[in-house]
Amino acid sequence: MDMKNKSTFYDNFLTRFIKKNLMILIALLLMFLILAIGTDSFLTSKNIMSVLRQISINGILAFGMAITLIVGGIDLSVGSVMALSGCFCVASINRGVPAIQAIFLTLLLGAVCGLINGMIAAFTEIPSFIITLATQQCFRGAAYLMTQGKAISCYDEVFCSIGTISAGPVPFLVILTILVLAVTILILSQTKFGRGMYAIGGNKNAAVYAGLHVRKIILGAYLIPGIYSALSGIVLAARVYSAQPGAGEGYEGDAIAAAVLGGVSFSGGIGSAGGVMLGALVIGFMNNGLNMLQVSSYWQMLAKGLVILLAVYLDTLKKSKRLKIKN
Repeated sequence: MDMKNKSTFYDNFLTRFIKKNLMILIALLLMFLILAIGTDSFLTSKNIMSVLRQISINGILAFGMAITLIVGGIDLSVGSVMALSGCFCVASINRGVPAIQAIFLTLLLGAVCGLINGMIAAFTEIPSFIITLATQQCFRGAAYLMTQGKAISCYDEVFCSIGTISAGPVPFLVILTILVLAVTILILSQTKFGRGMYAIGGNKNAAVYAGLHVRKIILGAYLIPGIYSALSGIVLAARVYSAQPGAGEGYEGDAIAAAVLGGVSFSGGIGSAGGVMLGALVIGFMNNGLNMLQVSSYWQMLAKGLVILLAVYLDTLKKSKRLKIKN
């Protein structure tokens, strides 16, 4: 590809991205303007980097949630897998396992949790909402059993550096989130597996008749969020120097909000990783702005609930419009 064709490709990609995510880009810009006017410290580099560190956790969870939603499912267990993974990793390090090895084993644990969800979803007719609601309790219970309900501190230098080191002014957590974003984009847009997820989410019966390995794809669509949830649990534990069995409670709500705001359809078959990243930015900066404006946490919960409801309503309207066009 010569320079002229490369330039045309990137221009077309940028145009499509902006057109596809125009509403959320406008919302993000308006929120920045309102918070910049309403607070003195919102646009400071210190605050922006702090928010980006916080967004990294929800962003990684949201990428996994988007994958499950695209295939036509949902994963309510991501917060519990996150807590279990953080506790497992810190407990392993405290027992003498080297940090790098403990991280690898923790990612493997996340994959196992994802496979449990995926196997039940692929080989039974139980709705994914019920499956992951049940495993949410199981994984959370396992975290409490592992720690006896107590927080576990960790001061391993290598492990804790994950949450503190930076490459110049850019925190490592931001770089990690960008890497996960890139991997997710590749999975969704450049692999047969990703195209299969869209096909199954759009019409599962048609995907079966087309000869797709539906069960294998569904397994993968839950395995990846399990790994992403484990990674989020590692990141959170490294940031706060400890693991808690109660960590991640309610995080599935923020992940769903980020995914749906980013254009992922609850009915499956539609969504992009870039849009999800924008959704995570909206949720993260909204939380930060409301805190700066000293809005009560109760009102913040109400606001996020309304945001999810609005996003789902808009998704329903889009789906109805698409069906009318087809008919």
